[in-house]
Amino acid sequence: MHPIRKKRLTIVLFLVAGLAIAVGLTTYALRQNINLFYDPSEIAAGNVPVDVRIRAGGMVEEGSVIRDPESLKVEFRVTDFSASVPMEYVGILPDLFAEGQGIVAMGRMDASGRFIADQVLAKHDEQYMPPEVADALERASKGQHKAADAQKAAESTAY
Repeated sequence: MHPIRKKRLTIVLFLVAGLAIAVGLTTYALRQNINLFYDPSEIAAGNVPVDVRIRAGGMVEEGSVIRDPESLKVEFRVTDFSASVPMEYVGILPDLFAEGQGIVAMGRMDASGRFIADQVLAKHDEQYMPPEVADALERASKGQHKAADAQKAAESTAY
């Protein structure tokens, strides 16, 4: 092989190796920072990894907010109207956080099945709902309608 061709081949191989390393490091970094969204039904079914940062959302259950009078700790339940999940947050909640309102929380599931949030986001007006929460509520309501239809069909055939 001619020395010039050998030098060009060496340069090309180094460029390909450098590009492969760059792609590998980028993929690894993106995988570490991904936050998957789970609704309360998926969390209650146990389809959520423990001690992995995720996003969870739904509606804050009426009467479920418990504030610790001596600290900023707040415990509440989030529901998609077919399942609910206990959540815990330490910090100042958004001004729009309230029972019956949609939220998205970022945090981790602990081994006991409680979601430990490190950030809570509340919807910003009466018309807006985070797309993930809206989809989760829609799926849950479709599941309830299917169950109700099946129960009605079973009752009508029983007579």
